[in-house]
Amino acid sequence: MTTPITDHYDVIVVGAGNAALCAAISATEQGANVLVLEKAPRHKRGGNSFFTDGAIRFAYKGIDEMRKVIPTITDEEAKKIDLPEYNESDYYDDLMRVTNGKSDSKLANLLVSKSYETIAWMQNHGIEFELNYENQAFEKEGKYIFWGGLPVKTNNKGVGLVKKLNERAQELGIKVWYESQAVKLNTDQNNITSVVVQRGEETVIVNTDSVILACGGFEANKRMRSKQMGAEWESAIVRGTEYNTGDGLSMALAIGAQKYGEWSGGHSIGTDYNAPKVGNFNKPGDIYKKSSFPLGLLVNKDGVRFVDEGADFRNYTYAKYGREVLKQPNNMAYQLFDAQVRPMLRKEYNLEEATVYEANSLEELAEKIDINKEEFLKTIQEYNEAVQDGTYNPTIKDQKETRGITPPKSNWALRIDQAPYYAYPVTCGITFTFGGLKIGSSGEVLDQNDAAIAGLYAAGEMVGGLFYENYPGGSGLMSGAVFGKLAGSSAAKYSLEKRGAVTI
Repeated sequence: MTTPITDHYDVIVVGAGNAALCAAISATEQGANVLVLEKAPRHKRGGNSFFTDGAIRFAYKGIDEMRKVIPTITDEEAKKIDLPEYNESDYYDDLMRVTNGKSDSKLANLLVSKSYETIAWMQNHGIEFELNYENQAFEKEGKYIFWGGLPVKTNNKGVGLVKKLNERAQELGIKVWYESQAVKLNTDQNNITSVVVQRGEETVIVNTDSVILACGGFEANKRMRSKQMGAEWESAIVRGTEYNTGDGLSMALAIGAQKYGEWSGGHSIGTDYNAPKVGNFNKPGDIYKKSSFPLGLLVNKDGVRFVDEGADFRNYTYAKYGREVLKQPNNMAYQLFDAQVRPMLRKEYNLEEATVYEANSLEELAEKIDINKEEFLKTIQEYNEAVQDGTYNPTIKDQKETRGITPPKSNWALRIDQAPYYAYPVTCGITFTFGGLKIGSSGEVLDQNDAAIAGLYAAGEMVGGLFYENYPGGSGLMSGAVFGKLAGSSAAKYSLEKRGAVTI
């Protein structure tokens, strides 16, 4: 039985992650009465945002501008920081470079141009940021040199981000319904009128003038992954929440929304081969990823390399190399390192959850792992012989390369010849899907004729057309916040103007 709810909300936000809560806060700022619908139970709230390491990419002009959003940086600390400017052109160029120019230029410009002001807005709402010394800087001669355009993360990673967003939402009086799945959007003459919600055993209809869809992609829906991305994607581990099953996309498409972006692609990385099949809320944080591969080699079960590990900083390759791992036999590979780079590996390699094999010789290592020993030893020998002399410097693309082998290693090529040796088995972990909905400049969802579906907005993973094939690390959280804030403001203004209220 379906029961109508007599209460009317100016804005209903579907989802409760970073994009959704930024949207809810933004709408509330405008004076709207907001309801958030979260499919998950309260203890599993936060969507994929909960599982991130909190890295967030934005444009900034230097240390002085950075200190405005991280006021805890002292004068003494600032003197020990080498923080290159990362301006809007740098961000835009990186986005276009890694997507091979496919990113929608209007969306890209919105993301880039609104990034810093959105960070400042988040900070004003209590979100705490800090410099990411751990993963985005190397110490050299007493200074911390940041690299890759991604020096900032949220305090206590994604867990801290979700906690602070929820605290702010509670302060603002935003109502959240948990275990409440939006299942249908009702319209009248292409105008949103209400949402059908499955709330426990009860089906209810909630009246509203505008809906913001911010409930993620279809990465946790094995059937949709197989249909849209290919059968091999059924084998991928889901790195985040199990609740992102494409519900918002399906509801929007059912009322005529336009599909947009790369529905056959997604953000996927090399993650621990023994990681859980879906994100474990009891072990929060991005603890299973393996992102130091540019310092070593990737070999498959046949004992051969299959990517250029040093093509670029990991920020610009990790989101596509998971797909390459998925293509390998048994959907797995090994990340190889020796003693000279082992101390430089990211923190996740030292966690008890990390699966690792260690040996005092390459022959012994080959015996311990499931690999073609003869081809493995041949691959390492050919690689070592191809390594060119040069100055090794992990803070820059040092052009210390290989020659005469395929694939090459374009940067950070050191011979693997110092015991002990380490092998970390990895598989493909999907983070989010790239395919989404087409939106306009105010975050409004467009139909097949590029006309707005009145009262319908989208944010976060549901925005299609921004990422293709790859993405610059940290852009997911930034996109969620930018388009969440935009959609919240637009939806509130639309609803309040429709009923004759005055917006703030």
